[in-house]
Amino acid sequence: MPVTEVIAYIGLGSNLQDPRSQVSRALQALDHLPRTRCTARSSLYSSPPLGPPDQPEYVNAVACLATGLAAPELLAALLAVEQTHGRVRNGTRWGPRTLDLDILTYGDARIDSPELRIPHPGIPERAFVLYPLAEIAPADLEIRGLGLLADSLRRCPRGELKRLGGDA
Repeated sequence: MPVTEVIAYIGLGSNLQDPRSQVSRALQALDHLPRTRCTARSSLYSSPPLGPPDQPEYVNAVACLATGLAAPELLAALLAVEQTHGRVRNGTRWGPRTLDLDILTYGDARIDSPELRIPHPGIPERAFVLYPLAEIAPADLEIRGLGLLADSLRRCPRGELKRLGGDA
């Protein structure tokens, strides 16, 4: 059964092999996913690593997609984009990576499976997700089970997150 078009927000991050270029090229790749178009993209941001401190800073962004892909199909497409960017999944959590693509929200869906958790559980605590998301999302965006984006934003200090100049 075909999926009607759904709005999905995707988090992007990289801290290896020219991270700014990795994220910019990944944003372009999102435009080429089947039955999907990128309707908005945030500015690029730099942020300290979430995991081990002995790694480079990250470059992050958020994209808004209108997609006809089901959530598992979208995840598979995003994993394929990561692989083309040299992403190696070795089980290390929060370690350095060439590209990380996360489905933050998928319409108002709530999915909790071993492969996929939507909405992404880290949204409320991550400035590198919230601030770029707030740049492109409607002011009254409600994230199912997490509340209003604006409320999460007020509770999450910007910290060392920096908006980068130039285009994504």
